[in-house]
Amino acid sequence: MFESAEIGHAIDDETYEAALPQLREALLEAQIDLHEQAGRQIIVLINGIEGAGKGETVKLLSEWMDPRLIEVRTFDQQTDEELAHPPVWRYWRQLPAKGRMGIFFGNWYSQMLQDRVHGRFKDAVLDQAISGAERLEKMLCDEGALIFKFWFHLSKKQMKLRLKTLKDDPLHSWRISPLDWQQSKTYDKFVRFGERVLRRTSREYAPWHVIEGVDANYRSLTVGRLLLEGMQAALNKAEPETAALTVGPLAIHSNELTLLDSLDLSLNLSKDDYQQQLITEQARLSGNMRDKRMKSHALLAVFEGNDAAGKGGAIRRVAAALDPRQYAIVPIAAPTQDERAQPYLWRFWRQIPARGKFTIFDRSWYGRVLVERVEGFCSESDWKRAYSEINDFEEQLTDAGVVVVKFWLAIDQQTQLERFKEREKIPFKRYKITEDDWRNRKKWPDYRQAVGDMVDRTSTEIAPWTLIEANDKRWARVKVLRTLNEALEAAFARDKKK
Repeated sequence: MFESAEIGHAIDDETYEAALPQLREALLEAQIDLHEQAGRQIIVLINGIEGAGKGETVKLLSEWMDPRLIEVRTFDQQTDEELAHPPVWRYWRQLPAKGRMGIFFGNWYSQMLQDRVHGRFKDAVLDQAISGAERLEKMLCDEGALIFKFWFHLSKKQMKLRLKTLKDDPLHSWRISPLDWQQSKTYDKFVRFGERVLRRTSREYAPWHVIEGVDANYRSLTVGRLLLEGMQAALNKAEPETAALTVGPLAIHSNELTLLDSLDLSLNLSKDDYQQQLITEQARLSGNMRDKRMKSHALLAVFEGNDAAGKGGAIRRVAAALDPRQYAIVPIAAPTQDERAQPYLWRFWRQIPARGKFTIFDRSWYGRVLVERVEGFCSESDWKRAYSEINDFEEQLTDAGVVVVKFWLAIDQQTQLERFKEREKIPFKRYKITEDDWRNRKKWPDYRQAVGDMVDRTSTEIAPWTLIEANDKRWARVKVLRTLNEALEAAFARDKKK
C-alpha cells in the first residue's frame, strides 16, 4: 500500500502557484456551503511518518479555508480524566459540530499503532482495536459525517536523509523532535503495523489516502484536491436530515406476546416490609459505592418505562442512599440545537461517569428505538441501525469497567390512567402530566411493540434489561435498589477471579 508513495512525485513552484488560487477558492466555497447546510461534520484524521509534512499541510489548509470553522485537536498522552473513562470518550467529546471541520492528530489510529509498535499488546488486541475503529467510523458516517483519513509517508531512506540534513543544519536542527528519533528506530515495525491497519480499515465510506511527503507542493495540492472532491460530492447528495423529516409516524401493530406480558404486575410489598427492605438495600448500596473496588469501576443506571411508572420516585430512593458528590442525575429530553449538530450518541458519551462515580439517566439513548421510532422523529433505517450501535456502545462501556444496569418500569393501562387522574387533582403533581402523556397513551400498542423489540435486541449478557413490576411503587423501588447492589457485587466478584 505504501509503495506508490515512494515514487517521487514533484510539482514545480510555477505549476503549484498556478493551481493554488482556483483550489483555494473552491475549497472555501465548499466549506462555507457545508457550514450553511449544517448537515454534515467533517472529520480529518492525520497519521503517518514523522517529518512527512503533516503539520505543514494542516497549517496551509487553515490558511486556504476559513479557520473559524476548523478545530485542530491533538491527542497526546492521556490525562487522568481521560484514563478514568472508556478510551473512545476522549474522541467523542472533541467531535466537531455539523457544518464544521475537526482535524485530529494523535487519533484512535495513532494510539493503537504506538501501543502495538512498543509491545504494549499483541496482534489479537490490535485486531480488536481495528474492529472498534471500523464500527465507530461506520456509525459516524451513517450519522452523516464525512471522514477523510490521510497517511503521510516517507520511505526509510527519505526519513534518514531528512534527519541527517536537519541535524547538520544549525538553523533548522530544532525541527527534529524526540518522536522523530524514536520513530527512526522503530520505522520498520511502524510501517508494517501501519499497513495492516490501513488495509483493514480503508472502506468506501472512509477510505485511506496515502500521501507522498517528500515534495511539499505535491502533498499540499493532493490533500487539498482530495478534500475538495469529498466535500463537493457531499454537497451533491441529499442531506440526511432532509430524508428523515419526510418520514411520518410508523404504524406498529402486532398481537405477539412479549416479555412484558410475562410480568406479574400484582407483586407488592406491605408498608412494614417496604420500610425494612428499603433501608437495608440503601445501606447496602451506600457501602458498595464506598468500597475500594469501586476505584476500578463506574456505575451507570438507565431508567426507562411507561409514563407515570414511577421512575422519578425510584431514582429519589436511590439518590437518598448516597453522598451527592458520588452521583449525577441526567434527565434526557428533546435534543438541544447543539446536540442535534452531533451524532446521536454524542450527548450520552459526554455524560459517562468516571471511575468511582455513578450516573443515573432518566430516559436515555433508547429514545431512538422508542419515542423516535413510534413518533417518526427519525427514519426507519436510523432506528433499525440503532440496536447494533447501542450494543456496541454498551460493550465499550463494560470493557472499560462501567457497570451498566438498565431498568424498564412497567405498569398496566388501568394503573397508568389512575395515576394520570391523580396527578391532575394534586397541585404539586400537575407539572408531571402533559398533553403528550395523554397522546402517547393512545399509542400504547405501538410503544408496547417497540419496547418488546428493544428488550429482545439489546438485552445482552454484559448489559441485560431488568424488567420492574411497577404497579406497586414499593416493590419497584426495592427491586431497583437490590438489582443495583447485585450488579456491583457481581462486578466485584469478577475482579477477584481475575
